[in-house]
Amino acid sequence: MARPGRLWVEAARPRTLPASAAPVLVGTAAGAVGGGLVWSRFLLALVVAVSVQVAVNYANDYFDGVRGVDTVTRAGPRRAVASGMVPPRHMLAAVFVAIGVAAIAGVVLAAMVSWWLLLIGLGSFIALLGYSGGPRPYASAGLGEIFVFLFFGLVATAGSAYVQHRHIPAAGWVAATATGLLAVAILVVNNLRDVPTDAVAGKRTLAVRIGESRTRALFVALVGVGLLLAVVGVPLAARSAWPLLALLAVPLAREPVDAVRGGGVGRALIPALGGIGRLELAVAVLLAAGLLLS
Repeated sequence: MARPGRLWVEAARPRTLPASAAPVLVGTAAGAVGGGLVWSRFLLALVVAVSVQVAVNYANDYFDGVRGVDTVTRAGPRRAVASGMVPPRHMLAAVFVAIGVAAIAGVVLAAMVSWWLLLIGLGSFIALLGYSGGPRPYASAGLGEIFVFLFFGLVATAGSAYVQHRHIPAAGWVAATATGLLAVAILVVNNLRDVPTDAVAGKRTLAVRIGESRTRALFVALVGVGLLLAVVGVPLAARSAWPLLALLAVPLAREPVDAVRGGGVGRALIPALGGIGRLELAVAVLLAAGLLLS
């Protein structure tokens, strides 16, 4: 039996956490250009983003567990509630603990920058609970990708840029789109892995709706366009060659893309999930370095 601490880390799905850290890194760098980096605002934005991601993952574990979506036949890592290792009420409590951490950091950040940020935070909390909860979870309606693009792409990146000096440069918007697309790619390969069990359980994700072949093509397109925006769009928007450092991350795309294009199914796609997470984080770190140097 796993130790309690390790079990909660596992339930937080560490492979998906780059989707929350990456936009904060690159958004902060974009917003800091010309005015300097405000470390306190960066750290608070990072706490908000990671806590929201953990809350999403815990909520997904809870709702899919109690609804019977997650079963012992799923190909991905075990789920805490479905496996019986965490009582549903404890997982639900963990969801609100994660939301509470995000809310505290968000209130402090709003007090520093603008109280309007609280509306964005409230929208994020409502969206994360509706992802797999409520009478009509939109993840089961094939709309999860839109949530990820908006909140782990545009909102997280542009928001992180704004809190630095209350300004979002053009490079910030382009970077937001790039990181959003790569974050969506993480969800797409995750849902591709779970197509057989999701379909049986009645969870109609986008991957279930469009089929495995089109989902694989979508994944490749997301990675390709995301990288193109990162290595071409951001340098043009920033009017600097330094963001071209992101080219160093491009080779990391080979393993996950080959796994998906090669027809991998089930557990064979787990390395692709980790690979695309590493790719997004590497692109963000290199873009952030390039933007700060510019």
